[in-house]
Amino acid sequence: MQLTLINFAYLVASVLFILGLKGLTHPRTAVRGNLLGALAMLLAVVVTLLDQRVVTFEYILAGIVIGALIGSAFAARIPMTSMPELVAVFNGFGGIASVLVAGAALFEATDLGASSVRFTISTAASGIIGAVTFFGSLIAFLKLAEFVKKSWSGGAIKMLNVLLSLGCLGASAWLVIEPGSYEAYWLAVALAALLGIFLVVPIGGADMPVVIAFLNSCSGLAAAATGFVLGNNILIIAGSLVGASGLILTQIMCKAMNRSLGNVFFGGVGDAATDVGSDEEVYAGKVKSTSADEVAMLFDTARRVVIVPGYGMAVAQAQHAVRDLANELETRGIDVEYAIHPVAGRMPGHMNVLLAEAEVPYEKLVEMDVINPSFQQTDVVLVIGANDVVNPLARQADSGPIAGMPILDVDKARTVVVVKRSLSPGFAGIPNPLFAADNSLMFFGSAKEAVLDLVAAVKES
Repeated sequence: MQLTLINFAYLVASVLFILGLKGLTHPRTAVRGNLLGALAMLLAVVVTLLDQRVVTFEYILAGIVIGALIGSAFAARIPMTSMPELVAVFNGFGGIASVLVAGAALFEATDLGASSVRFTISTAASGIIGAVTFFGSLIAFLKLAEFVKKSWSGGAIKMLNVLLSLGCLGASAWLVIEPGSYEAYWLAVALAALLGIFLVVPIGGADMPVVIAFLNSCSGLAAAATGFVLGNNILIIAGSLVGASGLILTQIMCKAMNRSLGNVFFGGVGDAATDVGSDEEVYAGKVKSTSADEVAMLFDTARRVVIVPGYGMAVAQAQHAVRDLANELETRGIDVEYAIHPVAGRMPGHMNVLLAEAEVPYEKLVEMDVINPSFQQTDVVLVIGANDVVNPLARQADSGPIAGMPILDVDKARTVVVVKRSLSPGFAGIPNPLFAADNSLMFFGSAKEAVLDLVAAVKES
């Protein structure tokens, strides 16, 4: 009877997880989706703790208290600009939890002589995927936080990754053949840890959004494998949902960059050089700077303005100032929209989250494919801290970090105003001819200060 109630509760939690994911597909229902997902997890945890197989709660309660304190401290201190790094860390924690739980289950099962082929295969999968997730996420965090700025690539690392993958398979086979071999499990974990490091090390900063989405999927797959280890249905279902949704998101991100997942991980182009010329050749004598008053004069004659947010806006925390500027323009009868590139920023949906925080109406956020055809009918495009996602070289270059990547076609607008601190390159590390285009003006300065100056100038015009 108790087992039936537990399984029924797990079923309810699974339905709530699915409804939560459905809610996350649209900004208007995202908050409700998050709440449903949190409720599902709470139900799953409570029911699991009430299971009669849990005989003591001291360590569990200690873990809850410590975890709550750490989580609360992170939530209070982490700025929105560091959210990608936090997501990378959370992915890693999910992976290492799977490694430790599967290892503990193997130790217990070995003592009881209860190991089976399905059990050992699931244990090996949990350990390998979890270790790749944790150590890969650790490198992703270090890259996003700019503690590691260089990417190493080449045939040697690719060959090393192949050998490490074969080593993981060999250690897994050893564990299946000799279920009592605890050493085989930790050998597989150690090799997978190195594999996670050397998979992410060659990847450049421009590809980090794809890496984050993929590692998120891996954390779910590791959890699902751990569910098979423990015979826990809710863990299998929840992990499968995370794994599947993460893979779908990874596919969407790769499509947005015109890259395959294999090319991201093994192409070695994240930091590749390109023959587009030096900064001096691209910009010399062509860049035209402007001021807040001049841009306000452009707005006076504009009927349609499109704002393109980028990572520079996130760094400066300028989203609220951008909203105020848009509101001021709309009071003058100007149509204002926001063009959102799928990989703008450092994680999927980064710009959407920032603008939602500033209470920008959802219907004003327009996806790249929808807004691109209308740039030719746009009077002024205001690019705030974006770089690679508006770089025309993506359409022109035959090779390089962003060659073939779909971009926002802002250069086709009547006038483009780029708010940026300097002419420094974006994640891809290449110059942007947009900054020197005939229809472009550069408004140099911090995004927040520049936009506040624009708000003041518009009000005075």
